[in-house]
Amino acid sequence: VQLQASGGGLVQAGGSLRLSCAASGGTSNLYTMGWFRQAPGKEREFVAATTWSGSGGPQLSADSVAERFTISRDRGKNMVLLQLNSLKAEDTAVYYCAAGDRWSGSHAPGYDYWGQGTLVTVSS
Repeated sequence: VQLQASGGGLVQAGGSLRLSCAASGGTSNLYTMGWFRQAPGKEREFVAATTWSGSGGPQLSADSVAERFTISRDRGKNMVLLQLNSLKAEDTAVYYCAAGDRWSGSHAPGYDYWGQGTLVTVSS
């Protein structure tokens, strides 16, 4: 499975971005899709997760972003989206999408596949 994240960029505080994660190759066994982020000098942290089917399964978001970020599944395009609203300077990070064949939620070691990351920079 290959994951390609895109949509990052420079945005002012309070602005919005939409990140996309395109999956290809052997996606029929995927169950979990997640987003993580890593800010400069900090450890990677969980952002949000959903199921590859996009309906009826569990979803999870970190408390710090739950009211501002929304994860969703674009089934027609084999993509998982992360809508980022009301961005803050502390949201600046490289955002990574990840996938796995079982529900892993916020547990990063449970993910089998990782994309290359897309940089989000929020200016204050």
